[in-house]
Amino acid sequence: MLDIQTFSARSGGNVLYKALAHPLAAEAFAALAEELRDSGPLALFDPEGTANALYALHPALPAPSALFVQDVAHLGRSVAGVEAQPVTELGRTPCRTLLVAAFDTGRLEARLAALAPPAMRIVSLDRARIPSAMLTVPNRYLDRLNFATNHAFFRDEAGLSTRLVSANYWAGYGAGPIKFWLRLFDAEGAAIATWEHELGDTAGGFAIDSRDIRARFGLPPFTGQLFIHAIGVAGHDVVKYALDVFGTGANPSLSVTHDANAWPSDRYAGLPAPKPGERVVVWVQNSHAAPIQPGAITLDRMGAEAPVALQEPIPPYASRAVDVASLLPGVHWPAQIEVRTGRHLVRPRYEITHAGRTRIAHVNVERADLRPDPGIRTLSNLLGRGYLLPFPVLPAERFRTIVQPNPMAETQASLPIRLDVFDASGRLMGQRFLGNLPRTHDFAGDLDDFGPEAAHAELTYDFRAGGEADGWLHGLFRYEHRTSGHATETSFGAHIFNTAMTYKDEPQSYSGPPPGLSTRLFLKLGEGGRQSFAHLIYPASAAWHPLSSTRLELIDGAGRVVDTHELRIACSGSAVVRPAQIFDTRSAGEGAYVLVRDATCRLFGFHGLEDDAGGFSLDHMFGF
Repeated sequence: MLDIQTFSARSGGNVLYKALAHPLAAEAFAALAEELRDSGPLALFDPEGTANALYALHPALPAPSALFVQDVAHLGRSVAGVEAQPVTELGRTPCRTLLVAAFDTGRLEARLAALAPPAMRIVSLDRARIPSAMLTVPNRYLDRLNFATNHAFFRDEAGLSTRLVSANYWAGYGAGPIKFWLRLFDAEGAAIATWEHELGDTAGGFAIDSRDIRARFGLPPFTGQLFIHAIGVAGHDVVKYALDVFGTGANPSLSVTHDANAWPSDRYAGLPAPKPGERVVVWVQNSHAAPIQPGAITLDRMGAEAPVALQEPIPPYASRAVDVASLLPGVHWPAQIEVRTGRHLVRPRYEITHAGRTRIAHVNVERADLRPDPGIRTLSNLLGRGYLLPFPVLPAERFRTIVQPNPMAETQASLPIRLDVFDASGRLMGQRFLGNLPRTHDFAGDLDDFGPEAAHAELTYDFRAGGEADGWLHGLFRYEHRTSGHATETSFGAHIFNTAMTYKDEPQSYSGPPPGLSTRLFLKLGEGGRQSFAHLIYPASAAWHPLSSTRLELIDGAGRVVDTHELRIACSGSAVVRPAQIFDTRSAGEGAYVLVRDATCRLFGFHGLEDDAGGFSLDHMFGF
């Protein structure tokens, strides 16, 4: 496992990780490594205990001959097998070059010069900074807004293309002109295109289409990853997007997946094993300049604790499609697969191919920091049903809706779960206790028997048969068209919704402290003959407003509201929205989208595209 710190639920993303992992920083570190190799024995000063992450991401740096620290608690630590000494011993080292494992080291270098031998040369990580023109906050390099970055699966080959869509939501937080720096890597990790994309300073939408990029740069067919760096941002340091993957020509494929998590994790879960006739691959896309060594990536049937290793090395930034059946040949749906990535990958995508159609979805971060929380059992007095995981139930005459709870924390040994099903008006149609499911369960439930009025369902905790809970309840939701053969799936986790009382960081808010009692969701418009839709759900852990006060705003490419539509959704109810049936979307022009707003409650939404041949996509919406 890479010795790097990437993300914590309490502090958010680790900015140092992003600064070290940036592709332009990787180029600078490669040049610095070459220079240091020619400078003789190297001393290393590690003032913040981050040097192991530095060497994990840039192993070409020469190993130190001496290691110095300033924190007494860091004495005894080692980097590359060298044990730490106090920095007061720096003057005794025979090394003539000192590498300072930190950024913004002007004052620090002045102090070190007083301790160092007279002829010692001092260099720091400032030699590997990205260009100043790419910094949103120039005077503080490790400001989180300087590294508003993300990765995207990106493809244009074999009759399949990708289209990334989002909006300039930073404008709503007071940002000035926004610019993207983009780099496209092919399957071997080669940078095949680098360019900039101007967003301006208004809240308009934008799209990055693989067909356009391929034509613009004269590229051959490719499947790889797109690195995105947003410059000039405010409010959010994550690039959020929806990614449509669609067939061209006679290929009927269609799916949608949303933004990656931007920070690598050790484990991911929610990867479905293949059904008969299906091929399931997980895309191993190296997020770093360091190669992935053979054996570092493993797959395991959830709960089996018998991981099988991928023995192929993966070059920097390269992409490989790993067939699940090649590593776990006897494992079939509804079994679940755990992906252990050693922090080499930003959230991987998986691809299912069946009957000439392919669909892309994502696995989810499996938490290592969670433990069972006995307090969740006591929430009913003030927070009603507590944690809820809402999802659509599509019309039963055309679709099958299948739900599968997913263990999503390393310590989850049991999942005590109930299913509550509602019609569109918020009426509870029925409940089904799914049991106290073990970590190794292979349950996948069909919702056909709830009848045609079922509109959405919610997973929640139910302790009647024992079990423990940690608040990280997840599920996979699969939808199959009964006649076209098309299928899609999405996954997400539970939250506490629409209560005035709070528990820890719930109900979550997109900005500010909990409770999050408002909605701002992005809904894209149709493209290429396909129409967009959204399934909006008003979940409530306890009684809240009887009706939502939802407003749909049609935003044009310049970020202006050109039309609105009022919508009332019943508490515990839902509504399906098709923008083309509500607005004259063509008049809004290129870059238009719909913003779903509600100042009285938090809605949860799923969005997708549909065509006239029974093709459709579905994934959860994102907000800002």
